Amino acid sequence: MFYQLYETTHAALQPARAYADAVKLFYSNPLNPFSHMPLGRSVAAMAELFERTTRRYGKPAFGLDKTVVNFQPVAVSEKITWSRPFCNLIHFERDLPAGRRPDPKLLIVAPMSGHYATLLRGTVEAMLPHADVYITDWTDARMVPVTEGKFDLDDYIDYVIDMFHALGPDTHVMAVCQPSVPVLAAVAVMEARGDRFAPSTMTLMGGPIDTRRNPTAVNELAEKKSIEWFRDNVIMQVPWPAPGFAREVYPGFLQLSGFMTMNLDRHIIAHKDFFMHLVKNDGDGAEKHREFYDEYLAVMDLTAEFYLQTVDTVFVRHALPKGEMTHRGQLVDTTAIRNVALFTVEGENDDISGLGQTQAAHELCVNVPDEMKAHYMQPAVGHYGVFNGSRFRAEIVPRIVDFMTSYGASARKAAKPRLVRQA
Repeated sequence: MFYQLYETTHAALQPARAYADAVKLFYSNPLNPFSHMPLGRSVAAMAELFERTTRRYGKPAFGLDKTVVNFQPVAVSEKITWSRPFCNLIHFERDLPAGRRPDPKLLIVAPMSGHYATLLRGTVEAMLPHADVYITDWTDARMVPVTEGKFDLDDYIDYVIDMFHALGPDTHVMAVCQPSVPVLAAVAVMEARGDRFAPSTMTLMGGPIDTRRNPTAVNELAEKKSIEWFRDNVIMQVPWPAPGFAREVYPGFLQLSGFMTMNLDRHIIAHKDFFMHLVKNDGDGAEKHREFYDEYLAVMDLTAEFYLQTVDTVFVRHALPKGEMTHRGQLVDTTAIRNVALFTVEGENDDISGLGQTQAAHELCVNVPDEMKAHYMQPAVGHYGVFNGSRFRAEIVPRIVDFMTSYGASARKAAKPRLVRQA
């Protein structure tokens, strides 16, 4: 009933939000003399702050319609190339000159942890000049009817494997945060089968491969509570009239509450600064706040089975680093990975996936040759800075591009052929 109460409260506030929006428009209209006074701007700022903190934020758009390749502007269009009930695979198709040598195919696996794939807009934008980019666009579970069935961690791994098959050989994969575990498991399953569509390189960024190392507040919370506690306290049914009515989910608004409380003082200060930017008529500062929180406050529901299985496997039992993780009843054997080059990236100040948690993948992939492994720790960045921001663009992207080109198909021509078969 808590989810229904949330929906009812949100609906009940609709008239107040409409009134606040009208007040904001009235006191910010340049024809209104109060709009040029601190009092009028204060009233407009209070009205906008109320409306923004009580609204539901919809799924943002990527909005990437151009990039620069070889110092030339190039048009970009989004196309869905693969689709399942819980995910679409978006291709950012670049309008490149005919006959140009193709760039590496890069599959970016976005986290399915509350936010939409558009959280990686900066990641996609930074990689577009260097690669043919695809990204997983996970679907809000409240929008998927129960008739479409369940979606758990095993299904996630199957989805990733299907995407590799759809993209074909010589694909590179980048897993950001949460997908590091299922992507590593998917690659292990494919290598154990001798699947010729296994990726050429695998880049894991800020992922919880082994959460026993430098545990963060997120890791400690999962270990303190039992799976039964999570099932009883955070799993709810989607209320009517959403398309996913009666589906059991971990609601997005609960996830957002967790995100916000981890750095509550920082968010309070940010909103206070936003109010002052509006009062001082600082349009640039206010717009930066809007852009960030339009993305940050847009959240999606996760299926209950996926969330609970992930918490149990990754954070409670540490099944992957212990060699106990299974997929469809079969043991996930990371030692089967022999042909996929491995690159791991971490942030020095990451408070979500602590230092060493992602690097642990190197110890699991013992049969990958040392010359096909690399690790990079980016100084002075937190979790978000691992995959976005100026340091990501200037220092991490060049290393990823160099790694992909070093172990792509063209770089392997002189090497010994891979001992694989068609799956």
